[in-house]
Amino acid sequence: MADTGNEKTEFYEVKRPTKPTHWEVEVPGSKSITNRALLMSALADGPVEMEGVLFSDDSRAFLDALRALGFSVEASEKDCRVRVQGLGGRIPSSEAEINVGSAGTAARFLTALLGMSDGTYRIQASPQMTKRPMRPLFEVLLSLGAQISWLGEEWHLPIDITGAAGQADQTQGPLKVELDIGESTQFLSALLMAAPMLPCGLKIFITGEKKDGPYIRMTRRMMRDFGVEVRFEDSTYFVPAGAAYAGEKYRVEPDVSAACYFYAAAAVTGGYVRVNRIYGGSMQGDLKFLDVLERMGCVIWEEADGIAVTGPAAGGLKGIPVDMRDFSDQALTLAAIAPYANAPVRISNIAHVRQQESDRIHAIVTNLRRAGISCEEFPDGVSIEPGTPKPCRIETFDDHRVAMAFAVMGLGADGIVIEDPGCCSKTFADYFQVLDSLTSGSDQI
Repeated sequence: MADTGNEKTEFYEVKRPTKPTHWEVEVPGSKSITNRALLMSALADGPVEMEGVLFSDDSRAFLDALRALGFSVEASEKDCRVRVQGLGGRIPSSEAEINVGSAGTAARFLTALLGMSDGTYRIQASPQMTKRPMRPLFEVLLSLGAQISWLGEEWHLPIDITGAAGQADQTQGPLKVELDIGESTQFLSALLMAAPMLPCGLKIFITGEKKDGPYIRMTRRMMRDFGVEVRFEDSTYFVPAGAAYAGEKYRVEPDVSAACYFYAAAAVTGGYVRVNRIYGGSMQGDLKFLDVLERMGCVIWEEADGIAVTGPAAGGLKGIPVDMRDFSDQALTLAAIAPYANAPVRISNIAHVRQQESDRIHAIVTNLRRAGISCEEFPDGVSIEPGTPKPCRIETFDDHRVAMAFAVMGLGADGIVIEDPGCCSKTFADYFQVLDSLTSGSDQI
């Protein structure tokens, strides 16, 4: 904690390892899988026991919202377990107020849930979340018959919403809607997961250039695990009439997004890192980051306990161009290790990350330039030159991924300080405690 006049600002000074990493790491459960499983569990016909659950700001906001809606929820953070009593598509409370905080998944998923209900609800959000795009989802719910009143800026949270159940004509076969997912695939995932609330089924015609993606495939795979098959052909997704969720137990995968920061550490230091229980069969799209590390000169293999990465010797990391559209959460991670490459790194096709927790392209450029690294910003990406980062303070923009990614840059250079490390509580509250334990010489945490 640093004293700056009348106010105190938290910071974290990254400890540069004295030798290449040799780490075995445990990471928490996946945020994306946890929040999808929570929604489907609430809609299931009967209780669902979840194991390996992530407890973070985002998932706690989701759990609190389910409780506010009247669902019976039992949670043990110590054991990473949650039990949700599903009511077969029925929401217990017909009127309630929920607060989704800064959780994009909770905001989109729960808005779809309430928009297809037969109740009236208020959805509050953090100032950060009120700036993020929601309009494509709102437009679909309005077309289904939902009623929405804006409590702030039009087409943004917070809102009052009355669900479409009983409003739409469900006697003429499946309801049909149009959706553009260019800004976020979460809009489609939200509608697909909530669709079993509509007895007649739902057809979604995708109007934009983007038709599919790893998080949509995750949603479809999880829906299948819970007993609902989504058909996808050409530009159309179809959830059939009578679809219903079932399931008694569900195991959440460890978070590949979190694992990638530690894999990147191996790339920076020329060391070895294994993240336990991360395997090649994971449904998480950020696994593609391992292909990038391999192209850059890392060696990757799967051991009995998880995937391991060994980085090249000093100076051996290769600079390459990377299209990161399908795993853009790792754009920050790649940007943070790019200075250590032997040639420029060009990251492209990530224009949509400007509208996430922060403008992440701006965050990349701001912090690399603070560290004395030459880089050029483009509308959809950034080009980064090799160089030695100089001591600097990293501005995190209240964005957990900025904080975690640029901490990795500090493993290869002295004097990197992360401002507001507490923002990591959104997905990985003890990230810096784990990093401390590893960099202080412990091989395992």
